[in-house]
Amino acid sequence: MEAFEYAHPKSKEEVVKLLDREWGKTAVLAGGTDLLSLMKDYVETPKRVVSLSSVKELGGVSYDASSGLRLGALATLDELIENGDVRREYAGLVQAAEGVTSPQIRSRGTVGGDLCQRPRCWYYRGGFGLLARGQDGKSLVPKGDNRYHAILGNSGPAYFLNPSSLAPALVALGARVRILGPEGAGEVPLSTFFVAPRADGDHENVLKANEILTEVLVPPAGGARSATYEVRQREALDWPLAAASVVLKLNGVTVESARVVLGHVAPTPWPSRDAERALAGMNLTEEVASRAGSAAVRRAKPLSKNAYKVRLAAVAVKRAILQAAEGAV
Repeated sequence: MEAFEYAHPKSKEEVVKLLDREWGKTAVLAGGTDLLSLMKDYVETPKRVVSLSSVKELGGVSYDASSGLRLGALATLDELIENGDVRREYAGLVQAAEGVTSPQIRSRGTVGGDLCQRPRCWYYRGGFGLLARGQDGKSLVPKGDNRYHAILGNSGPAYFLNPSSLAPALVALGARVRILGPEGAGEVPLSTFFVAPRADGDHENVLKANEILTEVLVPPAGGARSATYEVRQREALDWPLAAASVVLKLNGVTVESARVVLGHVAPTPWPSRDAERALAGMNLTEEVASRAGSAAVRRAKPLSKNAYKVRLAAVAVKRAILQAAEGAV
């Protein structure tokens, strides 16, 4: 990798001051499980790397029954998984974190890093940019090897998949994220944090080059049941082919409300209003869950080599619903 300056600030305000306004000149180092790979492959070549390891205020997992859950950006996946309150109140979030099967990544990988990691698209990782453009300015994806690309939200120009393990569950739970920049702190719904880039130079989330994500706030579960189901090619460390997170509020076996968010099928976590409408007011049965799964992929537009993902996504939704409702039906 290219030589770089290493900065080791002690506060989040110092971090922001060390970041450049222009993308590519500086980079933030949390667990390092993604950034170091990008730097070794020369996809990212920052002149300064700003470590968060000594910024203690960015860590921690805490829960309050009235205000909900706080996840510091530097909280590790292991900390999330091992927290008793999280396991009791947010089962779908724990299942999403447990889907990261590597003990090394769970011990080093952070909540903020998971949400801010760059796409796993092999065109992007090969140096063709987020929009995977060839020399003629056209995307290489539609006529190329698109086995692991988007089936939803893929009308162009972005075809990559959002790689976050936690994002679908957190979006389904109504999480918000706090962001700090030179002009102060702000807060946005996680559902609007992710964006599909429209032009070269755009990024896949709303962060500016000199901003950082500081914490994730999740409202109280309020008795809702949640689950995450992922479909993988193998059990070893790998990214899912499709995933679904659901949050259900039940009255007996009747669905009062539902949130259904798909993962690894679009450039952003993908809420499915069609699936939610298919569940609302229904007595929850396997047939109803199956119809909701079909509804979730009704608008899918697979590319030349990834039609298989449509069926996998429908199955992920169905099984997540049944898993969330287990014991109630």
